[in-house]
Amino acid sequence: MQVRESTGGTRERIKAVALELFTEQGYEKTSLREIAERLNVTKAALYYHFKSKDDIVASFIEDRLERMDALVTWADSQPATLATRRELISRYADTMFGGGWPSVMRFFEQNQTVLKSLTSGQQMRGRMMRLANALCRGDDSPAAQLRAALSLFAVHSSWFAVQTPDITDEERRRIALEVADELLAAVGREPDETPAGAASGSTKG
Repeated sequence: MQVRESTGGTRERIKAVALELFTEQGYEKTSLREIAERLNVTKAALYYHFKSKDDIVASFIEDRLERMDALVTWADSQPATLATRRELISRYADTMFGGGWPSVMRFFEQNQTVLKSLTSGQQMRGRMMRLANALCRGDDSPAAQLRAALSLFAVHSSWFAVQTPDITDEERRRIALEVADELLAAVGREPDETPAGAASGSTKG
């Protein structure tokens, strides 16, 4: 058991240091040798855990896929209510804003080409659709499907769409969830239940 814990700890440290270097000097300009040097280990020791930079990135993606799968599993066990939708989108935000994930998400946003070239990266879209389906469970209308997808995008895009200087990650999360909640509040509602002022799209001229 001790060996496993040590191996797991080393693997996580490699990922943390690699992410630091990717952020500092760019993914393409970072080599495995530089990662090994910063870790003060041999390149052979690094190879034991990761054969390439792509393997390191794939491990970040796989971690995220596992978190998304857990969210869908949880949502499937809950009633299809607004309270469940709000809790699900909040938990989704937690997977992106907590535990060192802000740095990972910034890396994802800045390296879309790398993600698309990896098999695990190509699986991300399917997981997003599963999450969107969980968010609009009980309402299969086209509008509900779109609102559910856009609520996820509100959280996800907060990393690049909100460009206010010096905004904290917590403020960014709060704003993203406010926008997502506005969208989810209309899922499962009958057409004549639309709040006053939110319907039609007509403008006064």
